[in-house]
Amino acid sequence: MRLRRVLPLLFAFVLGGAARADEAPIVPLNDIPVMVEQHAAAGIDQVYGGPWEFFVGGGGAAFDCNGSRKPDLFVAGGKNPARLFVNDSQPGGELRFHEKPLDIGKYAENVTGAYPIDIDGDGRIDLVLLRVGGNVLLKGGPDCTFTVANAEWKFEAGDEWTTAFAAEWEPGQKFPTLVFGNYVDRKAPGSPWGTCADNVMLRPDPGDKPSYSQPIALRPGFCALSMLFTDWNKSGEPALRVTNDRQYYRGGEEQLWHVPPGKAPRLYTRADGWKKLVIWGMGIAQGDLDGSGFPSYALTSMGDTKLQKLDDEADAGSPIYRDIAFERGVTAHRPYTGGDLRPSTGWHAEFADFNNDGLLDLFIAKGNVEAMPDFAQNDPDDLLLGQWDGRFAEAGLEAGIALPTKGRGALVDDFNLDGQLDLVVVNRGQPASVFRNTGARTASGTRPMGNWLEIELHQDGGNRMAVGAMVDVKTGTHVMNRFVAVGGGHASGHLGWIHFGLGTAERAEIRVKWPDGEWSHPYQVFANQFVVVDRDNPVARYWYPQ
Repeated sequence: MRLRRVLPLLFAFVLGGAARADEAPIVPLNDIPVMVEQHAAAGIDQVYGGPWEFFVGGGGAAFDCNGSRKPDLFVAGGKNPARLFVNDSQPGGELRFHEKPLDIGKYAENVTGAYPIDIDGDGRIDLVLLRVGGNVLLKGGPDCTFTVANAEWKFEAGDEWTTAFAAEWEPGQKFPTLVFGNYVDRKAPGSPWGTCADNVMLRPDPGDKPSYSQPIALRPGFCALSMLFTDWNKSGEPALRVTNDRQYYRGGEEQLWHVPPGKAPRLYTRADGWKKLVIWGMGIAQGDLDGSGFPSYALTSMGDTKLQKLDDEADAGSPIYRDIAFERGVTAHRPYTGGDLRPSTGWHAEFADFNNDGLLDLFIAKGNVEAMPDFAQNDPDDLLLGQWDGRFAEAGLEAGIALPTKGRGALVDDFNLDGQLDLVVVNRGQPASVFRNTGARTASGTRPMGNWLEIELHQDGGNRMAVGAMVDVKTGTHVMNRFVAVGGGHASGHLGWIHFGLGTAERAEIRVKWPDGEWSHPYQVFANQFVVVDRDNPVARYWYPQ
């Protein structure tokens, strides 16, 4: 996030965009979801704010904290206290929430983001709070109650400025491995323009209860703003991908860590095929764009978005990626409406199917860091809809999400259980935006979009919600995959229903690649259903919202 002039870059983007203007995909009107902003009526008035430490971060968590299977909301506040909102929405109705007081005292302050995860395997979702000045593990209790578990789980909070998080269950472990991504070392000389703090990995100690007493420093750290465990080569052994903010680099770059189970992590290097990439890395998202099982990665930045695909010539052990953002139409390098031609600033990225056509779309939260004159001031969020030719088409304005906000983190989830994905965007200095997906626009109003499935996974052991699994859904010859992960985005995560759009298909086949690599048998299901897949049950079952 340098404050230097970027006019040569800007002119290149402007000219490049103009050259492709006549070729841009045109989205049929009925394929664009109509997103209605209703934060006030929904009861969500949380504002993320504060001084320069809170220019970054600004996230939240979506998860079920009371057994209703409806996603509830935890939203960071920065200098404002973080808040918890319980979901009162009726199936298919308006979005409605009520605030549930958090009895965690000072730990609700200085929160930059949050991720849901069941750390102790008791079936209740816990929360990892990222903070400026010491992170917090919250143990989930009944009826959306939480207690600070740092001491109980021997977790040393530290005193860092934390802005990223990821977790995985390593083979044979009952409890997850946790990784915290840290920003500037505020104690180092030259702060805030100096050294980045080390990132920290914590493997669970032996025992029957969660315990994290032996932190491992991941050096060098380059001011991580997002990280993600990802099985990039389908080896069954996830690596840790880290996207870093270039402003504080001293020879820094994007990172991919090899994390062999029980052994010391090591960075992939040029010798492994890893190519140096230097961006103002803000957020990361993974998505399978072609049904191959190999994830591609959207990396947000200041100026443009990268979309990295594993090179066709790469062997199984070589992480050689090429950027396909320009050819796919997802650079999102400047605002698509409002007339501001300065470069955009991208934050949260997430792949999801907003219009239920069976193709992944890409949402990007946008917003100026604060008052950076070389970057767009009015920088609306992007909704890039996937097309059957492999490209994406911008539909943010037509969908209704082009607001004059400063987006940061975001949560994409079906909050009213109608099979259509809604959207919450955490904004800096303004209330969070809450968009209800009301369906596809028609001449007389809106109608439901394509068919859909939402899938919930269960298995025995500590990793009850099967973090690390891949869910495969097939309709005819069309294959779609989703990855179950804790991490990515920008300071924001959700855990629960896994959503698939099915287009016109009325039936689908589900298979699950469980975290240990074992495949389930196929489950034949009808469309427009909530499906619960229990690893020990040979039959998938439907669940019906009450």
